[in-house]
Amino acid sequence: MFEQGFTARSVSLALSLHGNSVQMLYQRWQLRGSGALMTRERRQYDFDTKLTVVRRHIKGESARSLCEEFELPSPTTVSKWAVIYRRDGEDGLRPRRRGRPPTVRADPPAENELETLRKENERLRAEVAYLGKLRALRSPPRR
Repeated sequence: MFEQGFTARSVSLALSLHGNSVQMLYQRWQLRGSGALMTRERRQYDFDTKLTVVRRHIKGESARSLCEEFELPSPTTVSKWAVIYRRDGEDGLRPRRRGRPPTVRADPPAENELETLRKENERLRAEVAYLGKLRALRSPPRR
């Protein structure tokens, strides 16, 4: 419909779609043509590229021109990076490890010698009781 001359608003009305979504697609179509509306694999951008794009955007360059120059998927990407940069600074643009952070296991408290001996004594008593029951079960019954 875009190729036939329809605007984003007329397409959203004709297809009963939300205007913002169609406007985003329309901007992508204007930037790259009909190929931009196809799904493509996600691309990772390095820290230096993100920082360059954001700094130029903050200085006043349009997101759309930066999008064309750096072959970004949409002007929204530039805007998101700028928001992150304003909120978190340069560190917000650095790549992060994904997934759950590794858990730090606390070392068990060191036991004193007395406690160690008590546990060993308890284990040995249980062992002696077990062997006594086993011997009683194996011996022939008394008459």
